[in-house]
This record gives sequence, structure tokens and C-alpha cells, in this order.
Amino acid sequence: MKNKNQQTLSESFIINNYLKKLNFRKKESFNFENDGAYLNISQNNKIVVSNDTIVEGVDFFPIDNADSVAHKIICSNLSDISSMGATPYCFNLSLGLPKKISKKWLNFFSSKILKLQKKYKFFLLGGDIAQTKHIVISATFFGKLNNRRIIRRDGAKINNDIWLTGNLGNSFAGLMFKKNIIKANQSIKKFFIKKYLYPSPCMIGNKLGLIATSAIDISDGFYGDLDKLLLHKNLGANIDVESIPILPKLKNLIRLHKIKINKLLSSGDDYEILFTSNPKKRNFINALSKKNKINMTKVGTIINKKGIYTDGKILSLNKRSFQYNF
Repeated sequence: MKNKNQQTLSESFIINNYLKKLNFRKKESFNFENDGAYLNISQNNKIVVSNDTIVEGVDFFPIDNADSVAHKIICSNLSDISSMGATPYCFNLSLGLPKKISKKWLNFFSSKILKLQKKYKFFLLGGDIAQTKHIVISATFFGKLNNRRIIRRDGAKINNDIWLTGNLGNSFAGLMFKKNIIKANQSIKKFFIKKYLYPSPCMIGNKLGLIATSAIDISDGFYGDLDKLLLHKNLGANIDVESIPILPKLKNLIRLHKIKINKLLSSGDDYEILFTSNPKKRNFINALSKKNKINMTKVGTIINKKGIYTDGKILSLNKRSFQYNF
């Protein structure tokens, strides 16, 4: 028998009470009172489109808080938009929700999205709601490119520098702590679990349009995502593993043999940007890094030899990045 709370959670109730506030009453959304929405873009502007889906029990734990779930679906898409050189404009949201969902869950979920919308300046255009056995959330993002070129994955050239923003491995370490695979003092554990639950997207992509020859966000692992840049032209990469930016707290876990460096570099959800650039742009990149207070580190070079090489040896990993297996 349904309780009183569950009986009130109809599709229209959810839209009117939790989702309409997210459209900022933009005319393109028709206030969610039409069958669709529209985007009015001038001739000189481009729209970049990205879609991600997260599934309960696969991409997040059933016990994870609603605001963490909201954070992940939004930030994974923001990262994709940024890596193509665009800024977020709006998004569509599809919710597959089981009967267990409560008003409290929806309030935390939508409030987190609203907070991110205000921070990164985008709005909800529309979407859909369906009843499912487990939580399934899909978001399609639309990003603006104002007279800028789209940064593609296939533009890397021989002798290009390879750069990384931010630090890698924090989310993976948090996942290991959350699964109780590794142990440390409570403050360290809490720090990395927070990094796993609330990863931060690197939103510097719109400033890389004139610098990057190619780019991709680190969502499936450094090695795997680097592989995607190289495969377009059968190129290779020399990587200086020692130069890869890793927080001292995480380096200490590696030193204590709690985490293996290659496992860390094969895991994702960091949402940093991996990009390639002409060596002549180094000073410009360092200045951009300093001006925007975003760490950018040169970690390697594109070479005319297929494969990823570390310490002069080709990398041999059975699984270089996260992938769904069906």
C-alpha cells in the first residue's frame, strides 16, 4: 500500500514543485508547458551538445546522498562541455525514479542543481520523468561557442606537449575508501570520499580554444582518455609519470603501497582536462594557469610511434580506462 507521501509524487507534482524553478523562466523552455523547447542561436555562434547517464548501483551507491547524485550528473556534463571549449547554456534532464523516492530526496537533488546553475550560469530547458526500478538519470547539455572554434579530440600533432589541469586520482582514492579497500586516519578518509562524492569540473576550456590542438576530459582514466586522443592519427605519447600532478596526501598513500600508481591513472571521475598544444604556447599556458589559479602541468610529448610510453617502455595494461561491460 502506498503511503500518503508517495501518492502525491506525480509527474506534474515533481515538475511544478521541484523542476520549474530550474528553468529560470527562460522563454526557450515554455515554462515546461509545451511538448518541447527551442534554442535561438545567431549565425556566428555554435552549440555544443553533450549527454551523460548515471545509474544507481553502477555510477553511484544506493546510499549516496541526493545532492551528490545531482552533483555527479551535472559536473560530468559540464566537464564535457568545457573540454570542447564551450560554456554551458542550458540542459535537458530525464529522471528515472523508483517508488522509494521522497520529497526530501527531490528537494536535496534539485537544490544542489540550482546551486550549480547559479555558479556556472545555465538553466533547465526541459526533460522527462519515468518510473523505474532503480534511479537512472540522464542529462543533455548545450554549450555556447561565441565565435570560437570547437576543440576536437583528433587535432594532436607530433611533438605537441601534453598538459593536464588540476590533480589526478582524488576521486579514485575516495572510491577505494568508500569501499573500505584501503584504510587511513579519519580526516584523510573523509577528505578523499568528499572528492569522490563531489568532483569538481575544470571550467577553463573556453580559454583553451586558441591554445589546444586537441582536448578531452578525464572521466574514464588518464591512460584511457589519452589513448582516445592518440587513436585518431595512430600517434603515441611519452609520459613522465613523475610529473603527473597528484596531491601530497595521495602521493603518501602511493608511497605506503595502499594505491598503485598505474591503477590510479587507469581510473576516472577526475573531470580535469587533458590537452595537447604546440611547444611555443608554453609561456602562454603558464601565464593562463597563474591568472586563473588553475594548475596546468606538462606531463609528456606526442610522438610518431604508436603506444603510450613511460620510462622508455610501452605501457601494457589490460584495462586502460573504465568501460561498461554488457
